[in-house]
Amino acid sequence: MAAAVEVRELGRVRYADALARQGELLEARRRGECGDVLLLLEHPAVVTLGRGAKPENLRWSRERLAREGVELFEAARGGDVTWHGPGQLVGYPILDLAARGARDVHAYLRGLEAVLCEALASLGVGARTIAGMTGVFAEQGEGAPRKIASIGVGVRGWVTWHGFALNVDCDLAGFDCIVPCGLSGVEMTSVARELGSAAPPELGRRVRDAVKAAFLRRFADARA
Repeated sequence: MAAAVEVRELGRVRYADALARQGELLEARRRGECGDVLLLLEHPAVVTLGRGAKPENLRWSRERLAREGVELFEAARGGDVTWHGPGQLVGYPILDLAARGARDVHAYLRGLEAVLCEALASLGVGARTIAGMTGVFAEQGEGAPRKIASIGVGVRGWVTWHGFALNVDCDLAGFDCIVPCGLSGVEMTSVARELGSAAPPELGRRVRDAVKAAFLRRFADARA
């Protein structure tokens, strides 16, 4: 069952601050003190380790990450290791799945993938999913699969937190410090890279608007 979702666009936020805000909203949602919320933002350079992270998928030492100005956090989300940075749209949905009658984390993950595929299609970027690999990939051409969005979620008391990261026009060299999502045979890509010279002006805003619209179509019956 759909429910209203409030969308909050926060700009650039340090990971620790966004994590604290998520935690506050999660507990408020569990207590019934607020409704469902979607946070849209971007982070300064940071690497996060999910619950399934393997040490070998962190290519740089902690000391080198610190020297390069990349923060490192262990995150209470599913998945392996990922990188966030400027030019990447991060979404943190705080949704009460129980209140929606949808206590199914796998269905929720597939819903997030569908949102991102729909948003990308509206921008002229063909996107798809791959069985056994959570996330969204550009339509297959020659070479390795090209991953454009990563997903790693957490659920506490059937309220979601953490979420997705869509590469818009970020410096893809940021991913060099990790094996993204633990997938060694995957290449990272971005909306800007896929569109090339066809990328519209104000790409970040257009991507944000497309993701917001697609998310609300799937998860809300009222726009914020």
